[in-house]
Amino acid sequence: MRSLNLCIFLSLTAAVVYSLPLDREQPPQQITHKDEEFAESYLKSFFNLTKEHKRSFGRRGVNPMVEKLRDMQRFFGLNITGSVDADTMQMMKKARCGVPDTQVARFSTFEGDQKWRTTALTYRILNYTPDMSRAEVDDSVEKALNVWARVTPLTFRRIERGTADIMISFVRRSHGDSYPFDGPHRTLAHAFAPSTGIGGDAHFDEDEDFTYRSTRGYVLFLVAAHEFGHSLGLGHSRDPGALMYPNYIYKNPDTFQLPRDDVNGIQSLYGPNGNVNPNEPTPPTTPNSCDATMVLDAVSTLRGEMLFFKGSFFWRKHLQNPRARQSLISSFWPNAPEKVDAAFESRQTDRVYLFQGRQVWAFSGYDLASGFPRNIDYFGLPRNVNKINAALYDTHTRRTLFFVGDQYYSYDEARRTMDAGFPKSIETLLPGHTSKVTAGFQYRGYTYIYSGSNMLEYSLRTGRLFRALKNDYFLPCAN
Repeated sequence: MRSLNLCIFLSLTAAVVYSLPLDREQPPQQITHKDEEFAESYLKSFFNLTKEHKRSFGRRGVNPMVEKLRDMQRFFGLNITGSVDADTMQMMKKARCGVPDTQVARFSTFEGDQKWRTTALTYRILNYTPDMSRAEVDDSVEKALNVWARVTPLTFRRIERGTADIMISFVRRSHGDSYPFDGPHRTLAHAFAPSTGIGGDAHFDEDEDFTYRSTRGYVLFLVAAHEFGHSLGLGHSRDPGALMYPNYIYKNPDTFQLPRDDVNGIQSLYGPNGNVNPNEPTPPTTPNSCDATMVLDAVSTLRGEMLFFKGSFFWRKHLQNPRARQSLISSFWPNAPEKVDAAFESRQTDRVYLFQGRQVWAFSGYDLASGFPRNIDYFGLPRNVNKINAALYDTHTRRTLFFVGDQYYSYDEARRTMDAGFPKSIETLLPGHTSKVTAGFQYRGYTYIYSGSNMLEYSLRTGRLFRALKNDYFLPCAN
């Protein structure tokens, strides 16, 4: 019988979108006694809060439950209050993995650097899910293992009989390892850290709908690649762009690249691949708000929040919260483009519009509006405009301004027509401004124009420039 006591249990959870305040006047969520009990149970499960902790006080006389709440808030990038507030409850109630979140670094490895002592590993597929063809399962598993082989000296050989280092199976509910699955849409799979016995094995919940490529269901390649990271010795990462982030997030399997955080983690255990293809693309890196040279792709407001876009990521920040929460665009809007050129919130339609190339997506909250994406001629923009550099809604004139190169267009939101006489030079709107506008939005009557890594504070009514600021004025460094 294969031993369980040397293994660490890990799991991958279903994706969830961050919740969104759907009403501008919605009152803050009230925290109930039931919520507080739920929070205590959550901290016991995932942040090692014990009954003894609850009855005592920790270092400097701080209540240990407050300390555990702070640990949890720090891990997920929330405002560190040490109290059970609405944002904290929102995060606690998301579907998630079963491993405790005691690591607070980017990538993490298991305690004692549990890893295989050989680089030549074997795997065996014990059974198949009826959701996919056998060929699709075989291909998904092989490609998922190659994700890790490509950046390390590890090799993987499939065997048909006997015991492999990584045994792969599709199972339901209780399946003999003391970690039963919980039905559809919660825990998708779990895997065990390298060791003898059950170590390295990966189990997939047969109650889930696994797919080969479709966004409907869970792409087996993505789930398996995450789980095999655990099978090789990696824990979870708090980098929202990492494959080893706890939540499932769809990425196109055909264009998938292992992010830098995961590469750093696995190479800390096994070293780099000595036969690297010089044409291999550079691993993608998650943008850092502390990068003073970062040029944002777009900035918008959304129902009382600010959104800052960079690459396939964005930060959400409420002005009353000093911290900004970073996530993949696709985790919030699964139907959105992977990257955006420009974005703005229309107070007229209560929608946020995202632009990429000659297409525009419109979202009401986190739902894609009917009929979108559309061509940008929806706004009356001419066919020779192939990309919008920036967009903003002017609350004074009720016009949307589109910035294209050194010119801008004015769109009448109420009449849904482009204003006559446009495009005009940006200098007619912003006297003395000769650089390209890369993003813009309005706040408390002022207009904030981004140009490269700088931000300028203007009054559009007078054309007066008040201040030159850095990007971190609204998006502070998170480190």
